[in-house]
Amino acid sequence: MKTIVISEIGENHYGRWDICRGLVHESARNGATIAKFQTYTGEQFGESHPAYEWFRGVSMPESVHRDMQQACVQEGIEFLSSPFTVCASRFLIDTLGLAAIKVASGRVVHHDMLDFINSRADQVKTVYLSTGGCSMDEVRAAVKRLHRIENCYLLHCVSQYPTEDENVNLRAMLTLRAAFPDHGIGYSDHSRGIEACVAAVVLGAEVLEKHFSYSTKMPGDDHPGAMTPETLSELVARIGRVETMFGSPEKKLLPAEAPIIDALRVQLAEVGFGAAGDQPS
Repeated sequence: MKTIVISEIGENHYGRWDICRGLVHESARNGATIAKFQTYTGEQFGESHPAYEWFRGVSMPESVHRDMQQACVQEGIEFLSSPFTVCASRFLIDTLGLAAIKVASGRVVHHDMLDFINSRADQVKTVYLSTGGCSMDEVRAAVKRLHRIENCYLLHCVSQYPTEDENVNLRAMLTLRAAFPDHGIGYSDHSRGIEACVAAVVLGAEVLEKHFSYSTKMPGDDHPGAMTPETLSELVARIGRVETMFGSPEKKLLPAEAPIIDALRVQLAEVGFGAAGDQPS
């Protein structure tokens, strides 16, 4: 499978690191390429933030980052995270040694963080940039800030949790591809089900990201639009089939067609249906 599939564990562990490790295992077992986390602390948001207590409860300590990074190594899946600040970026890059970084939609306009990531382009070779809520001018500014990054993937995204079908707007991904032909494109999905992800691959997405949970009925904004172990496995299978169907751009007689083509092209007699020699007397 060529498509990169990012299983976004994010906050769906509820601060339970046994659950978090289990989600890593299920992500790897069901075919994801990457298990992704979020790197922040409640204190970074501040006590005045309405979700301060929630962020405190689900933020991953440094030691847990290391544990989950090691869990990913053991499971044969890549570890990835979204930093929310410069200091979080420094931790992921300089301490954990990451060569890839995910930039969340809400961080696209925070140029100090983008500048720091760009300054580490000798190590950071890949950035996945989500664009939920962004204008094209904001995306252009962010891409300019990341000009030294070797592989910068622009992910169409809608910051609605879950995203309603009429707001998915997959054609916006094609707009990104036209505007940034030198960059990879992808889709970060918050919609229900896996249909939008499959459609995105058909439209040319090289990267898919979607939240991952044991159940879409669990409480929290990130669960209704999430994959489960079962739907992740189904998504990977569908992507594999779609990629097989892409085939070759060359239009020619295929070996599979050769045995039947002569029978299909046989010359037929001009009789019946009002043919000249078949008119009633």
